[in-house]
Amino acid sequence: MHLQPVATANTVEEQRARWERKRSRTARELVETEQRYLEQLDLVITYFVTILKAKGTLLPAVRAAIFGPLESIHLTSQTLLHHLERGCLGQGLDSFCRELELYGHYAENLEPARKALQEQVKKNKAFRRFKKLQESRPEFLGLQLEDLLPLPLQRLHQYKHLLRDLMENTSPDCAEFQQLARAVKSISKMSHWVRDTARSHENSLQLLRVQKLLKGRKVKVLAPGRWYVREGWLMVVPAKGEEVKRMMFFLFSDILIATKPCHPLHLLNSDKFACQAVYPLSQCTVDKVFGHTQGQGGLLSLCFPHKTLLLMSSDQEDINRWHLSLTTAIRQLSARPTNSGS
Repeated sequence: MHLQPVATANTVEEQRARWERKRSRTARELVETEQRYLEQLDLVITYFVTILKAKGTLLPAVRAAIFGPLESIHLTSQTLLHHLERGCLGQGLDSFCRELELYGHYAENLEPARKALQEQVKKNKAFRRFKKLQESRPEFLGLQLEDLLPLPLQRLHQYKHLLRDLMENTSPDCAEFQQLARAVKSISKMSHWVRDTARSHENSLQLLRVQKLLKGRKVKVLAPGRWYVREGWLMVVPAKGEEVKRMMFFLFSDILIATKPCHPLHLLNSDKFACQAVYPLSQCTVDKVFGHTQGQGGLLSLCFPHKTLLLMSSDQEDINRWHLSLTTAIRQLSARPTNSGS
């Protein structure tokens, strides 16, 4: 009768001990990884930013374009590590989160920074020699400046996971719990924003790439809110007994573009595609006509108000992926006006 409470108490104590062990392990990992992160930032600040300022190899505007707010991020990391090493986790995180916008600015600047760096490597002989010399130092361990510039955004992602682990193994009664919870919320929000910024940039590159692939400028691929989904070759089955045509399709969040390759001997457009039709997905329904058995390919039926398009592939997996991509795009498109309240 009296053993039950003792056993329960022991279980609670064991659980607390487990939490404390996990918390200590994560806290140690946070400190060690912050030390390593700071060492790598030190390399860029010491051997590039500071020396370039002194030498004047790059114009101040170019230097700012390549490195952005890296010096400020470096200072923020130094302050955070100082608090972490003294065991003042909550105080360090409160101070760090007040500077989180630096990571947002850095994310916005990363692609322009890469372009500015590429341009200087290509055109500026003095900078090219300087960069190669600095990267050959043993401290760099074979890393190049291009490898080190994305570090802050990679570190932001690590913060999110490490701090979440810390919070999950911290008692809500602990004084630092609320500080951890606030930090996790702030860092997760910034991490998502950074990821969305990267996705948006990647999407813009894809839209631009497809625009350049299309002959002429009749079709405007670059449109606000449009997302690239996929592309590939499919066979178009005609309604009457004509020959099956092989065409290249480009699928976006709101339209499907059907194209055919330009003549391979054309002087200007041999590597481009001529647009044959643009199908709006807002009034489209998709059905899989056959393709339910492995290895026999499949046929998709795309119904529009004034046309039915039959698309075929001998590759079962390919037709399944197209079916999924099309149905997902159509579903998301139909849900969009409701979500936006328009």
